[in-house]
Amino acid sequence: MENTYKLVIIVGSVREGRFGPVVASWVAEQARLHGGFDVQVVDLADVDVPLELPAASPKYAGDDYPRPTGMWPLTSALQSADAFIVVTPEYNHSYPASLKAAIDWHFTQWTAKPVAFVSYGGAAGGRHAALHLENVLTELHAVTIRDGLAFPNYFTTWQDGRPLDPASPAYAKTVLDQLAWWAAALRSARNATPYPL
Repeated sequence: MENTYKLVIIVGSVREGRFGPVVASWVAEQARLHGGFDVQVVDLADVDVPLELPAASPKYAGDDYPRPTGMWPLTSALQSADAFIVVTPEYNHSYPASLKAAIDWHFTQWTAKPVAFVSYGGAAGGRHAALHLENVLTELHAVTIRDGLAFPNYFTTWQDGRPLDPASPAYAKTVLDQLAWWAAALRSARNATPYPL
């Protein structure tokens, strides 16, 4: 559909016992209720993402970049996406190595596409992780969305797979509205003129 955008939600943590899939499931539900997105959840725990990278940059290698076969589902999802939501915890005031590796294996798949962040953690709610991700994805020419969702002390503020704060769905709708606006604008721009790298 013309007014529906392919949204890829990335579960950034692969740690044993992680909470990320719970958050991603709720975010995906909100995105489907929004009605503006065709939603796909990609869990990095299900993808082969080595830490060792090839010598060449994916920016210049293009389709010839030598990615592992097990990474194909991730690459395909990123390539076809109009927008992203990255779900990340905060580890030591930043985001997980698994997420950095998944980002670094790609370049053009992020370019001129909007990215929103949903973070969770202790008192800061993962905000340090989201701030660091903004810097990284801006370098890849993605467009980061100002508003995001942060869930402090998620271990006491979620129950039965849902945040206890009744305002959370409204906050999610704001993020999704902004993401849909940018997805429309940037898809139109990409279709009209190749992005200059």
